[in-house]
Amino acid sequence: MQTLRAEGLTRTYGEKTLFDKVDFIINENDRIGLIGTNGSGKTSLLNTLAGLAQYSGDIITPNEYSIAYLKQEPEFNDQQTIMDAIFSGSQKVFKIIRRYEDTLAAYSEDPEDQKKQQQYMDAEAQMNEADAWNAESDVKTILTQLHITDLNQQIGTLSGGQRKRVGLAQVLIQAPDLLLLDEPTNHLDFDSIDWLENYLANYKGALLVVTHDRYFLDQVVNHIWELSFGRLFHYDGNYQDYVGQKAERVEQEANADHKQQQLYKQELAWMKAGAHARSTKQQARINRFNKIKENLGSTPVEQDVSIDLGQSRLGKQVIELKDANLKLDDHLILKDFNLLVQAGDRIGISGENGAGKSSLLNVMAQRLPLDSGIITVGETVKMAYYTQRTEPIPEDKRIITYLSEVGNNVTDKNGQSISVSELLEEFLFPSFMHGTLIRKLSGGEKRRLYLLKLLMEQPNVLFLDEPTNDLDISTLTVLEDYVNHFNGTVITVSHDRYFLDKVADKLLIFDGNGKIERYSGLFTDYLASQKKKTQASSKKAAPKPKTAAATPQKQKKTKLTYKEQLEWDGIEDEIDALEKKKADLQSQMNQNGDNYDKLASLQADFEATDKKLDEKMTRWDYLSQYVE
Repeated sequence: MQTLRAEGLTRTYGEKTLFDKVDFIINENDRIGLIGTNGSGKTSLLNTLAGLAQYSGDIITPNEYSIAYLKQEPEFNDQQTIMDAIFSGSQKVFKIIRRYEDTLAAYSEDPEDQKKQQQYMDAEAQMNEADAWNAESDVKTILTQLHITDLNQQIGTLSGGQRKRVGLAQVLIQAPDLLLLDEPTNHLDFDSIDWLENYLANYKGALLVVTHDRYFLDQVVNHIWELSFGRLFHYDGNYQDYVGQKAERVEQEANADHKQQQLYKQELAWMKAGAHARSTKQQARINRFNKIKENLGSTPVEQDVSIDLGQSRLGKQVIELKDANLKLDDHLILKDFNLLVQAGDRIGISGENGAGKSSLLNVMAQRLPLDSGIITVGETVKMAYYTQRTEPIPEDKRIITYLSEVGNNVTDKNGQSISVSELLEEFLFPSFMHGTLIRKLSGGEKRRLYLLKLLMEQPNVLFLDEPTNDLDISTLTVLEDYVNHFNGTVITVSHDRYFLDKVADKLLIFDGNGKIERYSGLFTDYLASQKKKTQASSKKAAPKPKTAAATPQKQKKTKLTYKEQLEWDGIEDEIDALEKKKADLQSQMNQNGDNYDKLASLQADFEATDKKLDEKMTRWDYLSQYVE
């Protein structure tokens, strides 16, 4: 069995110790998710294992042990084509392929040269030994799944997301003993993420992945490592399992912060409810979480802890768009678009990259004018806008000084004063960091500080533009808790399935060219409904299966009866209605998590609707065989 062993691994960055004498073993089939707050050293640990950073301690591997590393921003030669860039890596399989191509070219020019002939034969033998013949076709298959089709396109013309996908293809084709992935789902479409989850499930080597995508962690990993203040904590299982084990560990530690205890309990309760709502097949996992909840409940707690910042009153009129039209360059963003945003709304915006999601936020924030149409913003609206780019921050100011300029104290919903120090600790800046100069913070820590500053301004309308791109899981948990207790309106642009499920119950899906779908319910339910529609369309388009010849006793059915044709004409509308009803019931169940009588009634209705939907899908499948 191929294993990697680290002993006493230590790395410092300036005055900060990222990891201190940590020990671990990575076994052949391990699927490890590495998590921790921004600045804790996750990427540094990947860099260290990849041999790109100095460290003390020992990393011990067998001979010929191979490691491939997908960085957050892969490095390529902009002048190369996609295929040339992929095969330009320094890994063994790429060297073998390039040597074969070079020797083949030389041999073809002078086939009588004995030396060149021998070099060609040696290169061919290496190709056989490394099983490198299928590499090119495998790369093309992977790139197709990642929606990269023009393999002769120059790297310099690609977007950041396309470069990331090319980098992902490059590391996957190597099939190393250890695969290091830093935020692999960033810039991937949902079908690509689904494909990657399945690909990694069948991967033969070991995997160490850094990601904020908690559903991805749930589907892919069997171990969670948490890097925190130089220590590495190990948990068995996926993200759901980690949530329960983390809650127990935090509670058991004598000096555990009460805020963190409560956050993880709330997270645990939500995960349990989510698992129950999604599938009855999760019963074993639900039972485990129920046991954890009982153990947690045995310890008395003072109250639920949340970021209950006060806010100014929000009137009935928030934001309204009427007949809005917008085109940027040659891209149609909005076409006769109407939207009424109300107090307390939780709206999630997702869809294709470049379709105009951030532009819609900019329109509503009145930072981008419409070509035509009317936008009305209520007089009581006090807006905070977490953009993809942080406002300029004075690098030589200390953290607490920067925030104190907003106010030395803010108030909660009850009018009680909350100090800047208390808020910093709630936002995962421990007291010893409060005097730190901002320039010493990591990029992710600066983004967390920027978010806290916005929330300290106590808005009643909050815009979040791709917050999961650079906020760690712990910060997202705090933000989700804030949104859960926030009385105002929240509109979020995101591709993160888990985050959208927690902060949005109304969806706007940008399909491009001004087409925007509306959906009521959880984002994962929307994706499931789209997948079911795609499967249904595929079935409809597939050739009709050949059937055996009819027996003399019974004539073979060849077309729909008049009654069946009427049923067929309306069945897809019935399926759509049932899917919408399921989504609405799911939303109501999430809103009534504490009302067990109501929840039981909703659950029964949900299961009956799900059964009826399955029956309709089965009937659709039968009728579709005889549609002319």
